[in-house]
Amino acid sequence: MQYKGSENFRHNQPERIGVLVTNLGTPDAPTPSALRRYLGEFLSDPRVVELPRPLWWLILHGVILRIRPKRSAAAYASVWQPEGSPLLTHTAKQTEGIQKALKKKYGTDVVVGFAMRYGNPSIARVLDEMQQQGVRKLVVLPLYPQYSASTSASTFDAIAKDFSKRRWLPDLRFISHYPDYPPYIEAMARHIENHWADNGRNQKLVLSYHGVPLKYLTKGDPYHCECHKTSRLLAERLGLAKDDYLTTFQSRFGKEEWLKPYTDETLKSLPGQGVKSIDVFCPGFSSDCLETIEEIDEENREYFMESGGEGFNYITALNATPGHIDALVQLIEDNLQGWQSPNNQPETLVARQKRADEQKQAVYPGRGL
Repeated sequence: MQYKGSENFRHNQPERIGVLVTNLGTPDAPTPSALRRYLGEFLSDPRVVELPRPLWWLILHGVILRIRPKRSAAAYASVWQPEGSPLLTHTAKQTEGIQKALKKKYGTDVVVGFAMRYGNPSIARVLDEMQQQGVRKLVVLPLYPQYSASTSASTFDAIAKDFSKRRWLPDLRFISHYPDYPPYIEAMARHIENHWADNGRNQKLVLSYHGVPLKYLTKGDPYHCECHKTSRLLAERLGLAKDDYLTTFQSRFGKEEWLKPYTDETLKSLPGQGVKSIDVFCPGFSSDCLETIEEIDEENREYFMESGGEGFNYITALNATPGHIDALVQLIEDNLQGWQSPNNQPETLVARQKRADEQKQAVYPGRGL
């Protein structure tokens, strides 16, 4: 087997730290063909659909990929932006914010990039770029605050698969979750408070998370518990009583039972229970995307209003807001402990390598390095 190396490798190349930010993924375009490629990759992941492979292959290629791409393309087209999908643009802006913050402190010692688990930019491509830049220590931050095997573990699988093909592996730190990280809770609380200050506060706050099949919970996946933990901590920080908020789960797929209560069914029932106005926020989504813009702010808004609701406010995801960037930077720095440059001075690694080269030249004058 031929293992991947670095092009034009130099032993005196300055070593750097890499920060790889990842998210789920996005199609390259809001077209049926692009959606077919994207969904084919996404739904082929055994972490996402835990069914026997031969059976699932027949269902996926015989039914789903013949029907769903056209419908999904229309949904993506409704939220598509000139720069691409909302998830792509927000993740790029988040990465830019993280990079600027870290550069102020570490200079060029730290390289920051982002990749998608499915679609582009791919994890393999961005790891290639980092390796060429001399990254020898790597922190991976999947933007999934609550751990699930279908998201966080799948990202780890992709990293491990890529590493299995490389000659020189970097030291690795993988941030698998951060559901109770205080700066994350604080960033959400302030974001919601700012929304209430500008738009007023409705009767109830609905905290909607992406759903997963119920069987994942019964098999030991902590996702359900971590979602409720995040909700509880956020509600405590906001000073909410138990009757002031709800935790629900959205985006279910197929006929299998998923985590309950379902967001859509809950929103349809609330007006009949006397709850005529709601605010909806999605703590598990680091960026606005199809599931928040189209599913929550359009589809579920319609369910609530048609059922007798009178007021519906969707509170945007944290996206690249300053509070979110600050929280993510703190999380990354917590995981850089022991790896930072001495005194945290810019250009430290480059300067250190230069001094080493000068010392070698002094000991072995005239010799190439």
